[in-house]
Amino acid sequence: MHHWLMKSEPDEFSFQELERKGKEPWTGVRNYQARNFLRSAKVGGLVLFYHSNCAAPGIVGVARITREAFDDPTQFDPRSDYYDAKSTRESPRWSCVEVSYHQSFRRLVSLPDLRDCAALKNLLILRPGNRLSVTPVVPAEFRAIVALGGGR
Repeated sequence: MHHWLMKSEPDEFSFQELERKGKEPWTGVRNYQARNFLRSAKVGGLVLFYHSNCAAPGIVGVARITREAFDDPTQFDPRSDYYDAKSTRESPRWSCVEVSYHQSFRRLVSLPDLRDCAALKNLLILRPGNRLSVTPVVPAEFRAIVALGGGR
């Protein structure tokens, strides 16, 4: 089973919001490689939840995949920021998964924390130029990040 790192801007969708709601579709992914990663996510897979583009970016907790890939409804909604006029119900381009809250970390795992950890030297988000919002994480990296965050 794969583990994942998924980025979200907390002013758009935060980990605290996921905790309150319990579960939520992970919509709005508009990069083909990130979409393909989402499509390979399986129920039960664990997700490192990364707050990005904010005052204190970093990994704040763990979510779980509760529903495998399905058509992202925002691609069909002209009022959505993620509307795609070229996407049709007969030929959708974008997928999403459903995630649920799993656990909060005791401390934020910042980008410098990730860079300073030798076990994470191959972590995809640390590679120059990588801006994907969804990336796979190998089990050893996942365990190292959970330990840094004080999770279980």
